[in-house]
Amino acid sequence: MRIAAIADLHFSPQRYDLIREAMQRVRDEAEVLVLAGDLTNYGKPEEMESLLNALVRLRIPIVAVLGNHDYESGKQDELIKMMTTEGIKVLDGTGYERDGVGFAGTKGFLGGFGRGVLTSFGEPEVKQFVQASLDETMKLERALMQLRAEKRVVVIHYSPILDTVRGEPEQIYPYLGSSRLAEVIDRHGANLVIHGHAHHGAPDGKTTAGIPVHNVALMVNQSQQPPCVYRVFEI
Repeated sequence: MRIAAIADLHFSPQRYDLIREAMQRVRDEAEVLVLAGDLTNYGKPEEMESLLNALVRLRIPIVAVLGNHDYESGKQDELIKMMTTEGIKVLDGTGYERDGVGFAGTKGFLGGFGRGVLTSFGEPEVKQFVQASLDETMKLERALMQLRAEKRVVVIHYSPILDTVRGEPEQIYPYLGSSRLAEVIDRHGANLVIHGHAHHGAPDGKTTAGIPVHNVALMVNQSQQPPCVYRVFEI
């Protein structure tokens, strides 16, 4: 299966032609399109409506997760309903299987990597923050446990590893993802992990167990040689 992947569209009218033209090419290059979050800029339904106009003619399956920007206006449930009405598989602690390939996804959350992972200690506010990270981790685990396909693709917005956020200022590394996600991925296994969020991060990395991880944020894709809007992976 050939999978086209992109994240961090931050869709606005200025990007309509770019996305529409790219989607016309996707049909010839991939069998599934993965959208790894931050589809809109401010999480507004009118932004999603315009984006869906660019996606509606694609005619291949689309698998998506939301990102932090998609939550900005508190309309995430409405955005999900709009997407599912158009046939898009929105993963939120859920799985989806097609042609022998399983997709497990959730938004994910921040919290840091390795020895720097924030732990549930001290003030109630810190514990609530860590609990949000744990909740997203458990959602990903639940999604992976639903899959029966041997080939597995994990779709998240936040990074599960440090390597693919390198290039961003070190001060913000803890806000770009959490290695708790990678622990779940390594425990259950996957062939491929796709994420976004780190606009100036690195395109490729691996989990501790050697599972390939790819940052497909639009700005990262456009920084490649040659520049691209989306990347295509084969599984």
